[in-house]
Amino acid sequence: MTNFLVRKFIRDYKNIKNTNVRNSYGKLAGIVGIICNTILFFMKITVGSIFGYVSVTADAINNLSDASSSIVSLIGFKMSGKPADSEHPYGHGRYEYLSGLIVAVLIMVIGVELLKSSVEKVIYPSEAEFSFIAVGILVFSILLKLWMALFNYSLGKKIKSATLKATGADSRNDVISTSAVLLAMLISYFSGIQLDGIMGILVSLFILYSGIGIIKDTLDPLLGKAPEREFVEEIRNKILTYPGVLGTHDLLVHDYGPGRQFASVHVEMAAEGDVLEKHDILDTIERDFNKEGLHMIVHFDPIVTKGDKVSNLRTWIAEKVAGIDSNLTIHDLKIVACKTYTNVIFDCVMPSDFNLSEDELNKKICNLVSDEYPSYKCTITFDRSFAALPH
Repeated sequence: MTNFLVRKFIRDYKNIKNTNVRNSYGKLAGIVGIICNTILFFMKITVGSIFGYVSVTADAINNLSDASSSIVSLIGFKMSGKPADSEHPYGHGRYEYLSGLIVAVLIMVIGVELLKSSVEKVIYPSEAEFSFIAVGILVFSILLKLWMALFNYSLGKKIKSATLKATGADSRNDVISTSAVLLAMLISYFSGIQLDGIMGILVSLFILYSGIGIIKDTLDPLLGKAPEREFVEEIRNKILTYPGVLGTHDLLVHDYGPGRQFASVHVEMAAEGDVLEKHDILDTIERDFNKEGLHMIVHFDPIVTKGDKVSNLRTWIAEKVAGIDSNLTIHDLKIVACKTYTNVIFDCVMPSDFNLSEDELNKKICNLVSDEYPSYKCTITFDRSFAALPH
């Protein structure tokens, strides 16, 4: 069914790197969510009101919330598809993240409301009338929500959308909560024990727990989460395939919404040789990444490769620094000869969670160098890693 809907309603559905195609996936998911959740709401609110099931009524309100969430997601994808303008030169892609956050907040609100009504049902119990019609509707709801969970997660994974993945997780939670309501209804019918309110409390607590997780997932990109380790390695390994590239460092990735990522990186190449040829290689790197949807800016870092003194010292210091912590790296090493000493200038990249201060690490590295080379003094600039790995 998912593939049928995608092929039927999305033009050029295979070209998911295209922003318009990607937004069409989000709009399709939003429309399907609105239709399905509205149907479930009217079915459950009718049954819950007629037969007196607070848990079924709460489940109906949850479906109404889901329909509202789908409307929010639909609006989010539509607004994120707006082209860049003078006030927003990086586009409007973060609207998608904001819509995902609103969906998560709505989930939390529904969880609180469901908890209140369930507690009231436990304090002031009332026997609900059993109905096979209600059982049939809940079974239908479970099957439909199971499909919706798979549908949204499949589309979310395909286009890498946190919003659709959050919607899929919400549908999965609905499968669990509706199954719990059905189980409580059957147990109450066959045993006479009223579990309607208790089951409502358990379901609401589960919804609140999942809502907190979804809020975290949607807040991370808005707060500037570091790129994934695999993504960083993919960028680095691709750059290293170009001729003449010796290494990379200072990778920065800015996320302005799905399909709107900007990055800058320093690329090390030999200082000797034809500069124009090296510049052409760096331009090629930028163009190749731009074609894949990542707007890349490359900075050329010349590395002196002729002369054993600089090369050997760079290797030696890099090994000593890595001995302090394997996540520490150095780059841009230069040697400046002075009258009474030799100045060794380089940058050192520190992980964000490193346990030593810059002053403590500076003293440690300087002592290592001066113990081996008494006439050498270090001038170190410390960088913080803004990527998953300190390259």
